[in-house]
Amino acid sequence: MAKRPNFLVVVADDLGFSDVGAFGGEIATPNLDRLAQEGLRFTDFHSAAACSPTRSMLLSGTDNHIAGVGAMAESIREFQKGQPGYEGYLNDRVAALPELLQDAGYFTAMSGKWHLGLTPDRWPSKRGFDRSFTLLPGAANHYGWEPQLEGDDKLPNILKSTKVFYVEYNQHIQPSELGADFYSSEAFVSKLIQALDERDSEQQEKPFFAYLAFSSPHWPLQAPEKDRADYRGVYDEGPDVLRQKRLERLKALGLVPKHARPHDVITPAVDRPLSREWSTLTPEERQFSSRTMETYAAMVQNMDTQIGRVLLHLKEKGELDNTLVLFMSDNGAEGLLMEAYPVIQGNIFEHIEKYYDNSLDNIGNRNSYVWYGPRWASAATAPARLYKGFSSEGGIRVPLILWYPPLLKSNANGISHAFSTVMDITPTLLELAGTKHPGSTYKSREVVPIRGKSWVSHISDPQGQNKIHDDDTVTGWELFDRQAIRKGKWKIILIPEPYGPGVWQLYDLDADPGETEDLAKHEPEKLQELLKHWDEYISEVGVVGAAPQYGVLKVD
Repeated sequence: MAKRPNFLVVVADDLGFSDVGAFGGEIATPNLDRLAQEGLRFTDFHSAAACSPTRSMLLSGTDNHIAGVGAMAESIREFQKGQPGYEGYLNDRVAALPELLQDAGYFTAMSGKWHLGLTPDRWPSKRGFDRSFTLLPGAANHYGWEPQLEGDDKLPNILKSTKVFYVEYNQHIQPSELGADFYSSEAFVSKLIQALDERDSEQQEKPFFAYLAFSSPHWPLQAPEKDRADYRGVYDEGPDVLRQKRLERLKALGLVPKHARPHDVITPAVDRPLSREWSTLTPEERQFSSRTMETYAAMVQNMDTQIGRVLLHLKEKGELDNTLVLFMSDNGAEGLLMEAYPVIQGNIFEHIEKYYDNSLDNIGNRNSYVWYGPRWASAATAPARLYKGFSSEGGIRVPLILWYPPLLKSNANGISHAFSTVMDITPTLLELAGTKHPGSTYKSREVVPIRGKSWVSHISDPQGQNKIHDDDTVTGWELFDRQAIRKGKWKIILIPEPYGPGVWQLYDLDADPGETEDLAKHEPEKLQELLKHWDEYISEVGVVGAAPQYGVLKVD
């Protein structure tokens, strides 16, 4: 029997579609670019619209409403509480990928952001990981500096239920115990390398599954000065110029069609500098805005450097050539204006004034707390509409790079335009590992089947006729009442006001990947067809919504 492959699955947090060089970005990402040049880039790969739902789909192979994160734990509404699929953690209805690989003889290790359960019975150590070092909640200071935990200040909403930020296997680690040199991306990689190095002789005989889940480049935007210095002045022309440059490179690389029309930038109705047009900003406001983007770019560059450390380590150990490396983002770029979202109980600017220094020269340091807003995010999602949190393509279409020499020897610098989703990763890895999903029962409990499809036959011939999903496959999304159904090239979406019209819209994604021309009035039969699929989808996966919003055949 051929030796089974190792797996290294790398997830970036809130990375935009065109941020890395191989996807048209100007940020220095040589390690990821090399993987792309020697591997395969997916241009029509889809996640959920936000982080923990995507992670639940990645590790289960099924829809987030089935896997326990029908709503993020921080935003479960009263009428959803106690409903199946809305537990706020990776539930027991699924057999998790690390559990199945562990059962199949794999050594399993995780380092990075978990966001799939805060209580000890839901930690990674209880879901199939032999070794783990994890950030439990959805966000944290990248330097481990959390001054509000030391006083009586109100905690961020994402930390209301626990003061534990990190766990190493079953041991609590408070931020104050992380050490003065802690920086998230560097620490997560160091811990993963340590876990691989400390395998005993029996474990070294096993293939490994390594899950490296960065919390970068999620807000707060913070990065080492050595990385930030490389981007001084790079973004002084503003986000609109960057958006156009990125889009031109994407077309030149063949990653989006040349006929793609970019959707207009949509900003929230909050009169803040990060949401205004560049031409209306004062010189000082432009400096602040461009400095946030410089810091973001530095985070991405640093993350790439850390990925390079892992790859070099595996190469030196003689394990790289038999390792499938997969890199993806968990959702579209983050366009959130924090002042419009209750991350902090109370006024976020009061919280920042109390603890942080957001002066221009301090942005990016441990005691700064900034985000970059909807215009920079829209530069990273172009030509798509909107960004993280939305069921439009800007929120759910994300970059994916797959590198695995045994399957890709004849496909260097390959591009796959096949539609695929994060649910496909579990069946792909299970097939390559020579094992199967258990079906309806796992460890004496009932579990659901996988909804994703394996990529194995496709990635060996990405330009061939073997699609991952045929044109009759129906895929749905719902989060924050933002809804979508995809079938072949057709997609319907409903985005409530003020970001959308609050009615179902229809798009032909082959002709219009930017979702700029609503065809609902011109193709009423296609609209009705997909709306029927919507009703089937919400019934199948158990979407709990506020009737009569769901399934209403409403057209503008």
